[in-house]
Amino acid sequence: MKITRIDVPDYEHVAKAEDPESGLKAFIAVHNTVLGPALGGLRMWTYRHDEDALTDALRLSRGMTFKSAVARTGLGGGKSVIIGNPNSDKTPELFQAMGKFVDSFNGKYITAEDVGVGIPDLLEARKFTKYVTGLSRELGGSGNPSPYTALGCFEGVKASAQEAWGSEDLTGKVVAIQGPGNVGFPLGQQLVEAGAKLIVCDVNPKNVERARSELGATVVTTEAIYDQECDIFSPCALGAVLNDDTIPRLKCKVVAGAANNVLLDENKHAQMVMDRGIVYAPDYVINAGGIINVSLELEPGGYDEPAAVAKIRNIHEALGSIFETARERGITTHAAAQEVAERNLAEGAAKKADGASEATAANPA
Repeated sequence: MKITRIDVPDYEHVAKAEDPESGLKAFIAVHNTVLGPALGGLRMWTYRHDEDALTDALRLSRGMTFKSAVARTGLGGGKSVIIGNPNSDKTPELFQAMGKFVDSFNGKYITAEDVGVGIPDLLEARKFTKYVTGLSRELGGSGNPSPYTALGCFEGVKASAQEAWGSEDLTGKVVAIQGPGNVGFPLGQQLVEAGAKLIVCDVNPKNVERARSELGATVVTTEAIYDQECDIFSPCALGAVLNDDTIPRLKCKVVAGAANNVLLDENKHAQMVMDRGIVYAPDYVINAGGIINVSLELEPGGYDEPAAVAKIRNIHEALGSIFETARERGITTHAAAQEVAERNLAEGAAKKADGASEATAANPA
């Protein structure tokens, strides 16, 4: 396997792995470890170019830094991606090679599930590295993180409804879910139970059919989802879906979903959403349930589901505080969330520096 270090400003460690024997071509990006080791999922996707895969890894790892900082998980931000079709290119050898790649970071990066990757794949990677989380309960892990991400998103939707309409009651609200998959579907279940009605789209026909048959959802095309009359737009697929083209088309009062890096240009498009009077739940705050759940695996006493669920439900309060700050200061909710993340990172950096100074004082050269 050939591992090549890539120098990227403001990132601690970025590398590319190529393994002709297994067919692996992958990237790992560690953005920041001030608060702890970088934990972030492993994604497998049919990227058109290597540059697209690297860009995705960089954007996602940076988002994980802020997500963990806001949620105070005691972790840093990282992400990994494999270039390939998750429906046809998976082999045990591919993920075993990926395990070797993860292990080359010596614990600085810890992996978990993400789009296109499941527990069976992680088990293959685990044969060559111990730095794997989110495994099954039988193996001492916390299991699939998707239901916990969905729970956090549901809490976030309620907090967003409170901000938009003065009540978190979702009865009769129309929610357009972009991607009723591993997270979007359980989110849809909770929304329907709360009295909401769904409009859905997905590139996977099985996902939309399941949402139609089990949740009574109305199905539209992937392009038409932006033009739907709805109360809440919930992006639960890939990122960069809020951009110059789509924002003017939105017919909603709230944007709140599970996807990462929803804003193509964070500052510009957060402002565009705000200018349209739409309440935006910053993605790395509302979708932190999965990382919060997984992070409890690393606690001294091991994984504790009730403690994880209680912490995930705090997303409601965290978003409420961010909305209040944004409203009072006339800034975007994205900017308000960034302030929280950067403050927590600065506190972590200061503590790390103090610890290093104390160690030097105790052991002078």
